[in-house]
Amino acid sequence: MQARAVPLRIGLVLGFLAIASITYLVAAQAQSVNPTKDAVSEQQLLQQFKTIRGLGTIPDTKSYTLEQPAGRDWRHFHEVTLRWIGGIAILGMLAWLVIFYLSRGMVRIESGRCGRTIVRFNAFERFVHWMTAVCFVILALSGLNITFGRPLLLSLMRPESFTTFSEWAKYAHNYLSFPFTLGVVLIFLMWLGGNLPTRVDIDWLKRGGGMIGYDHPPAYRFNAGQKLIYWIVVLGGGAAAVSGYVLIFPFYGTTIATMQQAEMVHSIVAMLFIAAMLGHIYIGTIGMEGAFEAMGSGTVDLNWAKEHHSLWLEEQDAGSRMDSSKPQPTVVAGQQP
Repeated sequence: MQARAVPLRIGLVLGFLAIASITYLVAAQAQSVNPTKDAVSEQQLLQQFKTIRGLGTIPDTKSYTLEQPAGRDWRHFHEVTLRWIGGIAILGMLAWLVIFYLSRGMVRIESGRCGRTIVRFNAFERFVHWMTAVCFVILALSGLNITFGRPLLLSLMRPESFTTFSEWAKYAHNYLSFPFTLGVVLIFLMWLGGNLPTRVDIDWLKRGGGMIGYDHPPAYRFNAGQKLIYWIVVLGGGAAAVSGYVLIFPFYGTTIATMQQAEMVHSIVAMLFIAAMLGHIYIGTIGMEGAFEAMGSGTVDLNWAKEHHSLWLEEQDAGSRMDSSKPQPTVVAGQQP
């Protein structure tokens, strides 16, 4: 019996040692493994792949995109960078206009009004101008709401009211873009001939356009400052319209990346456009006496024309003299002229 017990004990001891060794090795291996050591981090994955896509069954394959690193850059641009650009451009322009008005005041008609007027813009020109201007104001306010509405207005309104206002503002922004674009095209065609640069513009700029001091440099129908506004409207308005239509009609030959680029172009151009138009509005209202009448009634005082557009007035006088010098038909009694 004792002889048989010795091998059995030896087997049990060897089995115990084998189990203990295996357990030790497994535990040591488990302790040496870091479950996150070899795992790919989210940032590494986003850097390695531009987009992370899944699978789907709907026709719109763009919806399969799960992660897009460029989207985070776009969000930062929209929520941070764009607000800085808009704030600096718009508030900077407003501050400059206030300082300029307090120091210079309204540019007056030095010789006073003479009471005689001359037609500066006809009814069609004024209609196109005001159609474009009204659309621009609504587009500007509704567009600014997209960027600044939540941080500025949401705290002053109920969430439901802000949502309703923003929804209608978005509708207005989309639909009024069409008459605005039409207005930009008509402005380009109507006034292109008078807004090409000439040597007179260089002298006008050198002399500060009459805004500095009390000088009145000669100018044709449009001076250099007005020509600058013209090209800002044509080029800036055109760029805003094209990029805006890419956003209104998405994914017609575009990708998510190009859509984001279009939004960035649209928003930057719009902010700078708004800032420039503030200067235009200032000159046309409180900045210069008699300027608003040109687009209000369509006529301006002759003394205003002499001081700000003397070369244009000379052209108008020359044309009037030529018309008056033409021989008039003689009407004989009983005969048709």
